[in-house]
Amino acid sequence: MKNNSISDNLVYQRKLKGFTQEQLSEESSVTIRTIQRIEKGDVQPHLQTVKLLAVGLGIEVEDLIVLDDPKTETVQRKWMLLLHGSPFFGLVIPFANVLFPLFIWISKAEDNKIYDEHGRAIINFHCTINLLLIISLLLFFPFPGFNYFLTAAVFLFGIIFSLKNLMSALSSGTCYYPLSIPFLKSKKI
Repeated sequence: MKNNSISDNLVYQRKLKGFTQEQLSEESSVTIRTIQRIEKGDVQPHLQTVKLLAVGLGIEVEDLIVLDDPKTETVQRKWMLLLHGSPFFGLVIPFANVLFPLFIWISKAEDNKIYDEHGRAIINFHCTINLLLIISLLLFFPFPGFNYFLTAAVFLFGIIFSLKNLMSALSSGTCYYPLSIPFLKSKKI
């Protein structure tokens, strides 16, 4: 249990119901001082106290206590691996570096905000890489020697940042794809 999440949830639920701390104390038979200490995050309440507060607020205990589900974390980690790892199919199948993450993003974007953010970043980055590769290949005729260097540099840049972000997404849940053109913009809510 995290003190902050219990305290934040208690304050939120109490204000949502329109209760003062005194009113909640009367409804739950938990002392005002205990409620104040829980809301400040000074104490970690016993489960029995949380149950009394939930009954007093007319809510479920789960609305006050956020329980971490290890299975959810494992599933999310697997989807992040698939999302960040799927562009490597582009090494074998042309444009698969965009198409595979696009299909995954379309199917998972509504499930979790993290999948939406990471999917957009991956698709934008690989669309940018594909565009740069096409431009470098088009420069072959006017600058044949320079073309090999430019194409190799863009290719290596894409691979290096894809690997870096794959490891970063799995370890810390973050990603940063530089020089991406925002083909898919974030939703403004």
